[in-house]
Amino acid sequence: MKKLLVGALAALLLAGCGGSGGGKADGDLTADKIELRFTWWGSDARHQRTQQVIDLWQKAHPNITVKGEFKEWNGYWDSLATTVAANDAPDVIQMDELYLASYAERGALLDLGTAGKNLAITDFDAKALATGAIDGKQYGLPTGVTTYSIVANTDLLAKYNVTLPDDATWTWDDFKRIGDQISKASGGEVTGVQSWGFDIGGVNIWARQNGASLYSPDGKVAIPADVLAKYWQYLLDLAKQGIAPAASVSVERAGAGLDQSGTATNKSALATWWNSQLTSLAKASGQNLKLLKIPGEGTATGAYYKPSMFWSISSRSKHPAEAAAFVNFLANSQEAADVLLTDRGIPANTKIRAALTGKLEGTDKAAAEFLDSVKVGEAPRVTPNGASDVEAILKRHTEEVLFERQTPQQAAEAFIKELQAGIDAA
Repeated sequence: MKKLLVGALAALLLAGCGGSGGGKADGDLTADKIELRFTWWGSDARHQRTQQVIDLWQKAHPNITVKGEFKEWNGYWDSLATTVAANDAPDVIQMDELYLASYAERGALLDLGTAGKNLAITDFDAKALATGAIDGKQYGLPTGVTTYSIVANTDLLAKYNVTLPDDATWTWDDFKRIGDQISKASGGEVTGVQSWGFDIGGVNIWARQNGASLYSPDGKVAIPADVLAKYWQYLLDLAKQGIAPAASVSVERAGAGLDQSGTATNKSALATWWNSQLTSLAKASGQNLKLLKIPGEGTATGAYYKPSMFWSISSRSKHPAEAAAFVNFLANSQEAADVLLTDRGIPANTKIRAALTGKLEGTDKAAAEFLDSVKVGEAPRVTPNGASDVEAILKRHTEEVLFERQTPQQAAEAFIKELQAGIDAA
């Protein structure tokens, strides 16, 4: 609900923004003393790492002061919407995929393609860059990328004598069968599968494997109702057959943090996660976890790069060239990468990622290597303006299906109608 309210507030406040700041993004850097404002959300550890990188930048550019403005996720979007509406936006903005179009399409973000010599993007995979592009303009440079995966607790599989599947060939029927074996072998101690359907990654994968997509290129809801209904029917079958937890348990876990998930508490043996979450899950569970490719990928590619977040620049920045040069340092400098490591995801910059992977160990290294092993398709269309609350809508309808208050078909039709209404109203 908080995300929905923040998204609505941002849409209202951004209604009149636009225009441009001073100077050109591809111009020469100034020798004058100036200040850049840089905003991000995150933990204390992220703040400390980011400040270290700022200090490195300022040593090389003593005339440019970078002022950090950091907040927790919940307060971040209220603050950003307010400053953008007041034409007082920070120069460099840490941006999320859900909100990129909302800001870009209202003229609040700079097309990074205009930065020229001050911002290089040649070491970024085209499919990663596409996650931050709208209508051919680059409004966000991905800090890191991740991909959907199955996290398997190999200790639990061994305990219940279940063979680790071949993730190059397994299907969704195989996934259900293996999950059923685990649930039955455990005698109810654990479920084979952890329920999902509470984040948009699962819907995107399911749609793409079925030859569809959630959004059309022009930003309309495009997923057919029958495809979405089959997705929810699959989740409902898992719960009703005891392969996944009961609805009440799944909903409670979905509303809690990662540490309370079925994976982290060793109550579910197989679960959908973004591959970059492996280290946190392994630390919480205390067991051996392994990343597997999503079922069905052997016959239809659904996998894609999801940006962990973006670097964006305000279109109203008075110092766009310097802002672009600073983003270039964040995204392309090995010096910065050695400090940031995987804090903002496994680097989207392929050269940085290759250099960093050799320095990683354990689950961090496994997550990076997994990313490079997955065949990904073209990036999905960026979340359209007006659809920033898509996961809140999805979560609500998943709950309705799991509690059998809606049939999968009813949920699919209602979800599509509600999501499209938000886009049309934006």
